[in-house]
Amino acid sequence: MSPPDRGRLRAIIGGSVGNLVEWYDWYTYSAFALYFAGSFFPKGDATAQLLSTAAVFAVGFFMRPVGSWLLGWYADRHGRRAALTRSVWLMCAGSLLIAVTPSYATIGVAAPVLLVVARLLQGLSVGGEYGASATYLSERAGRARRGYYTSFQYVTLILGQLLALTVLLVLQRVMPEASLVAWGWRIPFVFGALAAIVAVWMRHALDETESFTRAQQAQQAQLRAEAAPEGVASTASASGDAPARGLRGLARHRRAAWTVFGLTAGGALAFYVCTTYAQKFLVNTTGLSKAVASQVNAITLVGFMLLQPLVGALSDRIGRRPILLTFGVLGTLGTVPLLTALETATPLRAVLLLGAALTVVTCYTSINAVVKAELFPTEVRALGVALPYALAVSLFGGTAEYVALWLKGLGHERWFYWYATTVIAASLVVYWRMPDTRDASLILED
Repeated sequence: MSPPDRGRLRAIIGGSVGNLVEWYDWYTYSAFALYFAGSFFPKGDATAQLLSTAAVFAVGFFMRPVGSWLLGWYADRHGRRAALTRSVWLMCAGSLLIAVTPSYATIGVAAPVLLVVARLLQGLSVGGEYGASATYLSERAGRARRGYYTSFQYVTLILGQLLALTVLLVLQRVMPEASLVAWGWRIPFVFGALAAIVAVWMRHALDETESFTRAQQAQQAQLRAEAAPEGVASTASASGDAPARGLRGLARHRRAAWTVFGLTAGGALAFYVCTTYAQKFLVNTTGLSKAVASQVNAITLVGFMLLQPLVGALSDRIGRRPILLTFGVLGTLGTVPLLTALETATPLRAVLLLGAALTVVTCYTSINAVVKAELFPTEVRALGVALPYALAVSLFGGTAEYVALWLKGLGHERWFYWYATTVIAASLVVYWRMPDTRDASLILED
């Protein structure tokens, strides 16, 4: 391996490991919700408590657009590495707050209030993390294997979720359920806060991308040209106005921003249905035990994780658009039959059904980061990737559990199946109309 390739690989690993820690902290909330719901909310039936924790889960998602705006702007102005480091500090604070907050029985309504505050901090963190990490990995990957290398964003995202599930399975095995409900659920949040501190140290060692460095140098040259005495020639001034950043810059690329929103909606909803909500569906609808549902979720996530780089590499050969179209078509046709069959599934059948569903979802997750990054120029890339993505995920991914549980409470659970199908079909229209970003990429070689 040549020195440039070794440097690129170190950058990909360094950026991805921090991403793993971030998503472990984010998914720990969902993985342990079955156990801590009673600690933060008044006693009631299981569905009511899960509905409350799902509402707080959704609140965190609605803070993600704010985080994507703030940290996306920061990443475009001060660098990808700086934004990645700050996002981890926010996640650390959120996880630690959940770990130390007393129960509802001890401090009353202050308990769910503090839970919401903690989830808001985590939402800010994840909102900024996605855009900064997607941009960093895309800019460092190199054109020939960009789909392959950027797929590791979802490898580490899934690995973070698997790590949260692994901690859950271990605690289920070594602790009585009563102890896990009473206090054991706090352990993974403490672990997450400590791991975030390690991630900060790792991200300080990352190199900035050349794409961002060149853009900064060009902007500084432009500023020097504007400050030069009148009549002094400058090659920089010949290029015209400096590139706009922030929301003003994003407004110049609103077509790309709407494309990101549209292509994300169906993929994000499908992802959360087949991962975070699937665990609760298997317990609350299928009737499996909490432990068995966690095992089914873990097994299917392992296969899902291993598929990411394979499909990412395939996109480097055949393009991004055919793969997105595959997800859109199969997701539209298969969602209702899949969830209907899952209602009465045995553990083995649940593994097979969810495994098939996640294979289809891979056609979105493995390449969604690179597709979005390839749509924008350097000076607005992190914000362009992050903000429309966060808005779509908040509206469709973050509310998936709440909408599904709400409809179940109304006695119309299957309405949710058709809702998911409609959203995926809308994204299919976007995939059909958008260009193949592999051949029209705006990312300069790093």
